[in-house]
Amino acid sequence: MFEYLSIPLQLSLLVLFGMLSQWFGWKLRLPAIIFLLLTGIILGPVLEWLNPDILLGDLLFPFVSLGVAIILFEGSLTLRFSEIKGVKYYIRNLTTIGVLITWIVMAVGAHYLASLDWPIAFLFGAIVTVTGPTVIMPMLRSMKITERVGSVLRWEGIIIDPIGAMLAILVYVFIVSSANHTDVLLTFLELIAIGTTLGLLGGWFIAKCLKNHWIPNYLTNFFSLTVVLLMFTVSNQISHESGLVAVTVMGVYLANQKDISMHSILDFKEHLTVLLISLLFIVLAARMDFDLLFSLSWSALLLLVIAQFVARPLSVFISTIGGKELKFNELILLSWISPRGIVAAAISALFAIRLEENGISGAETILPLVFIMIMGTVLFQSLTAGFLARKLKLSHIDTQGALIVGANKVSIAIAQALKDQGLEVMIATQSRAADKEAKMHGIKTYYGDLLSKKAELYLDINPYKVMLLMDFKSELHPLYYTHFRADFGPENIYALSTVPSSEISEEKSLSTNLNPRVLFGDEVTWPMLSNLINQGAEVRVTNITENFSFKDYQEYWQDKATPLFAISPKEEFYIFAEDSNIKVEAGWKVGSLVLDAKKDTSKTMLSEKKK
Repeated sequence: MFEYLSIPLQLSLLVLFGMLSQWFGWKLRLPAIIFLLLTGIILGPVLEWLNPDILLGDLLFPFVSLGVAIILFEGSLTLRFSEIKGVKYYIRNLTTIGVLITWIVMAVGAHYLASLDWPIAFLFGAIVTVTGPTVIMPMLRSMKITERVGSVLRWEGIIIDPIGAMLAILVYVFIVSSANHTDVLLTFLELIAIGTTLGLLGGWFIAKCLKNHWIPNYLTNFFSLTVVLLMFTVSNQISHESGLVAVTVMGVYLANQKDISMHSILDFKEHLTVLLISLLFIVLAARMDFDLLFSLSWSALLLLVIAQFVARPLSVFISTIGGKELKFNELILLSWISPRGIVAAAISALFAIRLEENGISGAETILPLVFIMIMGTVLFQSLTAGFLARKLKLSHIDTQGALIVGANKVSIAIAQALKDQGLEVMIATQSRAADKEAKMHGIKTYYGDLLSKKAELYLDINPYKVMLLMDFKSELHPLYYTHFRADFGPENIYALSTVPSSEISEEKSLSTNLNPRVLFGDEVTWPMLSNLINQGAEVRVTNITENFSFKDYQEYWQDKATPLFAISPKEEFYIFAEDSNIKVEAGWKVGSLVLDAKKDTSKTMLSEKKK
């Protein structure tokens, strides 16, 4: 069907299908790669509407090759060694010993269950060692998993991407060199040497230019992309597939430079990678042979069972021998979660095409097996891991913390009060100075854009029950609400107004349409709270008793106290809002911004009652 349409229209339709697949992934809180692969399979082998070989012709392999390069570079940019905190022993072992165990077990399984020749079986095993943060993070957020287990899974996914890629390259070089009767060791050393050298050179050049401001800000992303593609293609020209090593090394080098900020490059690469992934995986899935896919289905299902119930548990329990930080129930959950993702799909596609061109027998089976492995592990673990986490008591189902957006005098004062009550609190800001100010008050912070992929990879939102939007950029509040409502629930996202609703109805109308809750009340604004703090107001927490009810509290303070939050006797945390209906009773605590906070409220009120 597609061949009767113009090429621009075909490409536009692919972009549309890619966008819809990404949207379904976001809406259903599942990795988008599932919907991308399903879309490609339906458009290609099922309906026979899309034939990528006809559509792209000789440009197919260059398109796949450059796409994989950008995906690997973007993934490597997230690997900052300084940000790996806690449980380093487990992360190190899982990304070394665990990788080797998974590789061997899956290779043996592929050889005996799918009848793959040993070289192809070991290539398949190497490819499926890769998990990846892009598939793990949506699962962790939907499960609300505890911080320690979540940290291990997140960092394993980030670190294992380049390690698994390098292992797959090693096996690929062995297969091609053996087929061409060349020295395997010499070929591999040459590939690593050229890729590493050019990767370091490219990373150094980008860092040097950015540090010295030789590139204007608006050209930074274009410049970095140019260097990445140039180093990738030059490296490949010198030694086949060394470009994959070059872009990986370049990304890791840049990620660990302390004197430059990679935020803008990361944001650009994130948007570019989403587009590339959307097109790439639809195209690759559409190339699959449906008869081959069907014939491999039973073998693939058995390999899924091996991966889930043999390879992963073995790698976890052997890798964690001698560790004392993780408990048995945490190890059980770790051994259950290991979804395969984007890097596995990208590398398998690239090598499958290369090996088919070289006439290697069995190469055509790699792609369908890997794709079935990706869809199977992601779907099965997404559907079952949350239930298992709750049974093992490793899910934040009763979390009571607050994630506050914006670091300023108002948010810091409220965060301190919540922290003093034993609640988990974090302030997120994009201002370096504000970030330092919040840290000086002993408050945990996140520096960066909450809407970016970096935040998706590094920010653990599971300990937080509510999101409080308290920055000055009220125009971004609808974006935060839309992005995080699936994580927090629409009833747990609050926005502090910058102007009273009585003065501007448009803002209130926009908020109403998007259903965020108005923080602290319609007439309570950031300038108002800031002005009270400037006058000496403080956040004070008062115990409500039988002799001193909440009504007494309100009558005593009148307009000098602005209620902010309440904590029940069961340590349940509530926020005062325009539409809230909190029934504060004896045993509760109420936190308010009080203008004359030095008064001893309960004693003064009791003495007046006695009179």
